[in-house]
Amino acid sequence: MATQLSDAELIATLQARVKELEAENAMLLSRLADCGSHEMEKKLHVHDEKGRESRKGNRKSEEKIEKKPGYNTRFMSHHSRRYIALKVMYFGKRFYGFASEGQMEPTVESEIFKALEKTRLLIGDKKDSQYSRCGRTDKGVSSIGQVIALFLRSNLKISATNNVNSGVVLDGQHEERGKMVIEWKHCGGGEGDLVSFVGGWSGGGVTLQEGEKSIQKGYGKIGIEGEIDYVRVLNRVLPNDIRILGWCPAPVDFHARFGCLSREYMYFFWNEKLNILAMENAGNKLVGEHDFRNFCKMDAANVHNYRRHIMLFDISPTEVRYNGNQLWVIKIRGSAFLWHQVRCMVAVLFMVGNDLESPNVIDMLLDTTRIPRKPQYTMASEVPLVLQSCEFDNIKFMCSSDAGEALRVHLVNECKIYQLQAAIFHEALLNCVPVSNDQSMQPFPGSKKKVSHIPLMSRPTEPSYEERRAKLNRSA
Repeated sequence: MATQLSDAELIATLQARVKELEAENAMLLSRLADCGSHEMEKKLHVHDEKGRESRKGNRKSEEKIEKKPGYNTRFMSHHSRRYIALKVMYFGKRFYGFASEGQMEPTVESEIFKALEKTRLLIGDKKDSQYSRCGRTDKGVSSIGQVIALFLRSNLKISATNNVNSGVVLDGQHEERGKMVIEWKHCGGGEGDLVSFVGGWSGGGVTLQEGEKSIQKGYGKIGIEGEIDYVRVLNRVLPNDIRILGWCPAPVDFHARFGCLSREYMYFFWNEKLNILAMENAGNKLVGEHDFRNFCKMDAANVHNYRRHIMLFDISPTEVRYNGNQLWVIKIRGSAFLWHQVRCMVAVLFMVGNDLESPNVIDMLLDTTRIPRKPQYTMASEVPLVLQSCEFDNIKFMCSSDAGEALRVHLVNECKIYQLQAAIFHEALLNCVPVSNDQSMQPFPGSKKKVSHIPLMSRPTEPSYEERRAKLNRSA
């Protein structure tokens, strides 16, 4: 009996000592984090420089120490972090799509993560950040409403709660550090008026999570005192063709792709004698839930359901005109889209607009029992396509007044640059060499043949979904 008690006491003593060591370790790590990773890097840099000086003697002044890019995430792992959503715009012309999973660079995503590392907002790596994106726009496609979500460093030191619907901030050890008292002070009478913040630390009162939940009911701007201005910080280092438009605290179970209620695309085009009425008639046939396998690039290995719900189709003129021609825009909103679906739909609508196909061709292509194989046709260009918006429940993006003004100035300057470029091209157009009337300079008769249109229902077809699946099964 005495031996058993002795063993129990020994175990209890060891357990207590382990707890003491863990607490001491946590305290030291916290102090290390508070010192800031830049201080640690500076010390390491100085130490390395001294070593070089001792080895190279009088040549030390001629030598430059090469600075290693990036930063050591070990020094960042104990900073507080919070899960947030970011609204992103980008001009897609020079990018190989949004996602960085392919071999081609640059991508929008890779540029964003370079900025996150440069500003030291990213704690750990991409896998640790619980990263998600709403859409995977293709090469050349632009966006003014892309949404991503991930954990980023935070200045706030408040704890996580068990409520997954709350905006969450975690400290390094996921410990309880008290709650933040918040008073949401309405400074105006209408929707979109400023909501100011007054708060402090306390053991009770209204928590930040409850306050954030209240802002989803129509207030436009909010301030969270002491928090990082994510929009301003990131936009300072991002390339000119990418900008963060706003940020919003998000619940930890938020997913930018699967949580999206709808996405809206815009497709710009010049009305060069197109039959707009016929295009509108054809486009309205796309609204509703249909099987869109004949309006996409089929991925039979990964996608098995080709039914999608289109909520809105609209075609309307913009205020932009050039050389007597007016710029129009097609707007298409849906719950989700297949690969290249919008560009394929627009391609068929252009055939209708050029009176090459009847609006009824839409009905035939949507009838996959009658037309199980997609006719071969070239999809519309990617350049005029824009991801306009992504809709979510209880996600309202915000931006500080300073960041908003800097963003506005930047976009105005970009517009001016493109207007200058357009003016140069227009001047070149006015100074083109006049076309000669000499018959000897004209092309031979019949050297340019007008390409005749082959009706979609008479064209060669791609393999059906079932045929693709059978081929995949045979090769497996």
